[in-house]
Amino acid sequence: MEQEKKIFLKNFIWNILGTGLNSFNSLFFLIIVTRINGVNDAGIFSICYATALILYTVGLYSGRLCQVTDIENKVKDKDYIINRITSCILMMILAIFFVFIKGYTIYKLLVCILLCLYKATEAFADIFYGIMQKNELLYKSGQSLTIKSLGGLTVFLIIDIICKNLIISILAAILVNIITMLIFDFIIVKKLVNKEEKINFSNVINIFKTEFFVFANSFAGIYVLNAPKYAIDTYLTEDMQAMFGYIIMPATVISLFTQFIFMPYLNKLKELYEKKDMKAFKGLALKIKISVLAFGAFAVLAAYVVGPEVLRIIYGVKDLLNYRINLCIIIASHVFYAMSYINLVLLTTTRNTFVQFVIYVITMIVAFIGSNVLVKAKGIDGATLSCTITLFAQFVMYFVITKIIFYRIEKRFKLEEKVEN
Repeated sequence: MEQEKKIFLKNFIWNILGTGLNSFNSLFFLIIVTRINGVNDAGIFSICYATALILYTVGLYSGRLCQVTDIENKVKDKDYIINRITSCILMMILAIFFVFIKGYTIYKLLVCILLCLYKATEAFADIFYGIMQKNELLYKSGQSLTIKSLGGLTVFLIIDIICKNLIISILAAILVNIITMLIFDFIIVKKLVNKEEKINFSNVINIFKTEFFVFANSFAGIYVLNAPKYAIDTYLTEDMQAMFGYIIMPATVISLFTQFIFMPYLNKLKELYEKKDMKAFKGLALKIKISVLAFGAFAVLAAYVVGPEVLRIIYGVKDLLNYRINLCIIIASHVFYAMSYINLVLLTTTRNTFVQFVIYVITMIVAFIGSNVLVKAKGIDGATLSCTITLFAQFVMYFVITKIIFYRIEKRFKLEEKVEN
């Protein structure tokens, strides 16, 4: 028991450190670009990074969540690896197709494609992290993310100071990811994967089929968060894009905190569901939700008191002082998103994914219409309002659906228990 606690603590700490640094990299990248390359380039970086994040869900496809919570273990590690290679190739094809459809300038086109390639290397590495986590080596993935995050950021900064060129700087960060994957991730995973294991291509294809709704939900989820940015890309300037990027960036801390809390408990949630212990399952989920709500309340308060001042110091942009209320509203809306994410993980663990697809289709429609109408009419205030309406609507739908499904699962488990007795 003592050994299990030590392993959990080690996994928890390294996961927080690695995931935290990796998630904050986008913030640090934006600071570097703003300070060295200027606000216009920061706007280009912001929308291109948003695109890379959306297409990142294609690279991940079902992601580590389904890999780790795979109760039956019918799909082997090599099957997941081949599936991930395929999804990453597809991700890059879509990236190239997207930038040409948008008609970007050569400079913006290259920045977008390279940022997508940067995220593709992360998507591929994540399949290795899933293998590590299933073997109780989550801390190894945290160490890998720490190396990549610190190494990539440092190299990006140095190259950008010397060259003042986004394209060369992103290429350097990509190289750090690849080198770390080869000399760290691959060596660990090589020892964990059964060498005698044969690739089952029917399994590779079945992952695309069976996990489609998980992928669709992830894709839609990232689009929903970035819909205002695409409306800004259509109706406003690169400078306004950068400004919105500055005030929405702190909200990612809410999602980050939620992942910190949730990721180490994935195996535990799977075990509780396998044991049909819905009381403990729901109890654990409630504790996580309370923690996130408490942190969210603190974040909103901090944003109101010192948020714009801190952002002005970080980015060196005075106009941020005019967006205090926008900042608070956006952070509050992301607390709703965090609650939805928790329910997403719970429903995915119980393999209820189609209903989530329906929720996300509705949410995407609300986000698309709302962001385009409101941004065109009210600028950044419209983007803020659109973000809030969309994420609150999503929260309400997830809350209601989760309650209904959990009631049905508990009822089914009780009937099965009676039959067994």
